[in-house]
Amino acid sequence: MSKNSQGHEQSIKAGEPLEKLTRGCVSLVDAQELEALLKLDRPLRIKLGVDPTSPDLHLGHSVALSKLRAFQDLGHMAVLIIGDFTALIGDPSGRDSTRPSLGVDEIKRNAETYKAQAFKILDRNKTEIHYNSEWLKFFMSEGLLSALKSITVQQVLAREDFKQRLKDNSPLTMLETLYPVFQGQDSVAVKSDIELGGNDQLTNLLMGRKMQELAGQKPQVIMTVPLLVGLDGVKKMSKSYGNAIGLTESPRDIFGKTMSLSDDLMMNYYELLTALNLDEVRALHPMEAKKNLAQLLTARFHGEESASSERAFFEETFSKKNIPQDIPTATFSPSVSLVEMILKSGAAKSKNEARRLLDQGAVKIDGTKVMEDRPSHLPQKFTLQAGKRHFLSVEIISEKEEIK
Repeated sequence: MSKNSQGHEQSIKAGEPLEKLTRGCVSLVDAQELEALLKLDRPLRIKLGVDPTSPDLHLGHSVALSKLRAFQDLGHMAVLIIGDFTALIGDPSGRDSTRPSLGVDEIKRNAETYKAQAFKILDRNKTEIHYNSEWLKFFMSEGLLSALKSITVQQVLAREDFKQRLKDNSPLTMLETLYPVFQGQDSVAVKSDIELGGNDQLTNLLMGRKMQELAGQKPQVIMTVPLLVGLDGVKKMSKSYGNAIGLTESPRDIFGKTMSLSDDLMMNYYELLTALNLDEVRALHPMEAKKNLAQLLTARFHGEESASSERAFFEETFSKKNIPQDIPTATFSPSVSLVEMILKSGAAKSKNEARRLLDQGAVKIDGTKVMEDRPSHLPQKFTLQAGKRHFLSVEIISEKEEIK
């Protein structure tokens, strides 16, 4: 196994690009077209569109981004479309109701964070970035009527999510029905050879082929990847479901959350997020394989040094059942609640989240579980553990001592 300059592992030989590029794919439209494209003597244009509907990306987003990176590693050009125009509509894929609309300023802020986080995976020198408002504002006034003359209502309403919403008498706006048309026009505007997307995007991507045909272009090849299952092992990874690993999370959280995966889910992550040989991974002890995966993902977003440090922390703390030696310290007055201390430890980002940790029995004082926000008695000095990965050395001091 070798690594490129940015630490992305490569285990497929140069003569095996098709196997590398199609690994883990759900849909491929179609294989013969892809093989023909790969034989062309020019860099291909590989499109991926993302609507900046939230400020943070997670590992679920990285599945398609990693596939895009695999094309870059073979010398092709990534074309990243920031859907600032389509975000105003909201992608209806997989939705059973209309998405809440976002404001222009919020979309702009989210777009900036998307770009920064995408380059944790993509090669900046082999990436074009476009905002689809560049062409869709013009398309709305000049090209939409012409396109709609050739796109049937049946094609649009064939989507399973639209069918279900009509069946349930759930609102379906005319603007939502046009979303696939706008995404298809993106493919026309950037002349994409291949478009990547989640498996729930297949209908939108097929519309791109149709739109390119109408524009006299060669239709793009379509490759879809699975939706990454979240930490709960049930729902797709989503920040709103609380089952996500964010690309900007701390090294400790990325490593620790990865270690919480089930063995079956771990193998799914290996397949979708790495290029490692799965038979070699299966030959390892599951705990060793999981630590390797946690270290690899932590290194991808925070570097090898941080990843090695987090592995050592995990092994010292959990494998040997020890409290780490280098934990942060904090002083509090007697009036401060455990909820505030948990926030200070970094185990929770809100008071509600900290209270949930208490309710779940995930908080310990000197190794003893505590579930009250304000215990009747606290030692003057103690070690607070919140969740599995967060420790804080606490000293309780009086207000008089604070004044001193």
